[in-house]
Amino acid sequence: MEQKKPLIILTGPTAAGKTKLSIGLAKSIGGEIISADSMQVYKKMDIGTAKIRPEEMDGVPHYLVDEFDPSEEFNVVVFVERAKAAMEKIYAAGHIPIIVGGTGFYIQALLYDIDFSEHEGKESYRKELEQLAKEKGKEYLYEILKEVDPEYAQIVHFNNVKRVIRALEYHKETGHKLSEHNKEQRQKDSPYNFAYFVLYHDREVLYDRINRRVDLMMEDGLLEEVKGLIEEGYTKDLVSMQGLGYKEFFDYFDGEMSLEETVDKVKRDTRRFAKRQLTWFRREKEVIWLNKKEYEQEKNLLDSVLNIIKEKGICNGTKR
Repeated sequence: MEQKKPLIILTGPTAAGKTKLSIGLAKSIGGEIISADSMQVYKKMDIGTAKIRPEEMDGVPHYLVDEFDPSEEFNVVVFVERAKAAMEKIYAAGHIPIIVGGTGFYIQALLYDIDFSEHEGKESYRKELEQLAKEKGKEYLYEILKEVDPEYAQIVHFNNVKRVIRALEYHKETGHKLSEHNKEQRQKDSPYNFAYFVLYHDREVLYDRINRRVDLMMEDGLLEEVKGLIEEGYTKDLVSMQGLGYKEFFDYFDGEMSLEETVDKVKRDTRRFAKRQLTWFRREKEVIWLNKKEYEQEKNLLDSVLNIIKEKGICNGTKR
């Protein structure tokens, strides 16, 4: 039987501290990083996505960072296609791919080779749902989803209209819940020899880190970044502009919300997003939880991760 290829996943909620650990890990084992972040893939969107800076990469190759224009759509199907291509390149170089980022949906699709390609469905039904969202609001569609698939509704935000519509389409076409389909898919064996790490903080600490991070983003020029994107013609209906830290500012620029209210909304939305991320990771199999408070120094945390991947036979030891 062909030996499974090695794969490391380092994820966790937003503001958990994944970037620093990922660089230390990559440098220790000769790894290369593939971003599983649905927003850091976009160019011109650096501050609001907390995108890793070139100097922070410290020479470690990164894929799916700063590769798409904000006008382009990036989704799970494109992610899996691009990530697999990057992995082949990394394996060919004799290195280990490290998937880093907080989009659990993307990680799951890659790890278990799940087919999340779009169900074609009837375009007329999709148009009908899109029209409903326009006329009665996103919340109305979300309420329908809560009735037909309450479990899926727990892990998707009502703002994510595309995913809400996809779940409703799936239910209409098959008579089954998308959450049940995804659960079945998760029972599949992974084609990889993997270690799946989730880095996290206790809730109070995490929420404080999120609030401080948003304040720092404002100091670094988030408002100006969003204003520049709007002036370039990027509109709020784009997938990229639906991202946290971007969508909230459209109401501010339309004069419907004060700056203080907008910043508070970004913080609140980000905290809620972190909560949903953790809910998602708790449903995943074979997850290794890393509570940051249990490690006094970054080095202790890195050593713990290195020991686990060595035990799993993913790598024999440090390479550099």
